Amino acid sequence: MQTSHTCLGSRFGGKMALLLGLLCTLCLVGQVLGQDITHEEYLAQIQACPRECNCAPNFPRAVYCDNKGLKSIPQIPPHTWYLYLQNNLIEVLSADALRNATQLRWLNLNRNKITSEGVEEGVLSTKPNLAHLYMDDNLLSSVPSALPASLESLRLSRNRISKIPPGVFIGLDKLNLLDLQANKLMDDAVTEVSLKGLNNLVQINLAKNQLNSMPIGLPPTTTQLFLDGNNIEKIPAGYFKGLPKVAFLRLNYNKLGSSGVPRDVFNVSSILDLQLSHNQLTEVPLIPAGLEHLHLDHNNIKSVSGANICPVAVETMEDSANESVPRLRYLRLDGNDIKPPIPRDVILCFRLLTSIVI
Repeated sequence: MQTSHTCLGSRFGGKMALLLGLLCTLCLVGQVLGQDITHEEYLAQIQACPRECNCAPNFPRAVYCDNKGLKSIPQIPPHTWYLYLQNNLIEVLSADALRNATQLRWLNLNRNKITSEGVEEGVLSTKPNLAHLYMDDNLLSSVPSALPASLESLRLSRNRISKIPPGVFIGLDKLNLLDLQANKLMDDAVTEVSLKGLNNLVQINLAKNQLNSMPIGLPPTTTQLFLDGNNIEKIPAGYFKGLPKVAFLRLNYNKLGSSGVPRDVFNVSSILDLQLSHNQLTEVPLIPAGLEHLHLDHNNIKSVSGANICPVAVETMEDSANESVPRLRYLRLDGNDIKPPIPRDVILCFRLLTSIVI
């Protein structure tokens, strides 16, 4: 009788395990179908997963081929939205390998060995849904051509880019982020012609290039402009009139001297964060009333006076709630020749200051 009970228990346990397995499968299918993929597409996607890569059953739209030591891109399944190929040894961005992946939205190719010659013709333009392209830390010498109109962010930092082909951005009305930092761009590469088409750009990063002057032709939609680590010596008067929305401006580690910076050049109402650290300034420029953060550390400034830098007359400011009160909250002046304390008229002017580093 005991043996009979054991057999019954074993059968019951087996059925329960089968039932639980079925329920888990149904839950998984429910999760998958919630990702806008049919059951037939799901099966085709999982079955076509390259043997060199990983495809998570609960996230079938993603194909993980990163950190595999790959020298070439395997055939990518047709229903892939997210493709991770970073940290490999890939030299060619193959049109054939991505031929079926027409639904791609996110492509990460960071830290490979792709050259401009290795970007095959039509490989990107045939991806009508591609929104994010990451190609940092490769061997590109030029911005890739024939980019899809769907592109929203393009990251090409730490390559060898010295050329932006004319018209490469025409039609990219959705592109809002362009990262070109740590390349070999010179003044003649960053022009109104080469930047034409960036009609809705919000952020452009040109830090750590070989620019000697402020770039021309930046779109008026630019909100974040990063130019750290170049060789810029001066800013033309009225330069920011063409950039009415610029709010975050970084010019750290350049060669800006006060003689090359018109006193009121930063007097733009949109600027919230201004960084001028590690330059050769001897004077504090006029601070716009709306500025909230100012970095002037490691320059050659010897003194600071409220009478010279306050954007409004102190007597017109009745209290901190007054709209005329300058909005400056953070001021960094360390690494200069300024001796404390900060003059009283500076404190009276910038009465919303919560932090001063000197």
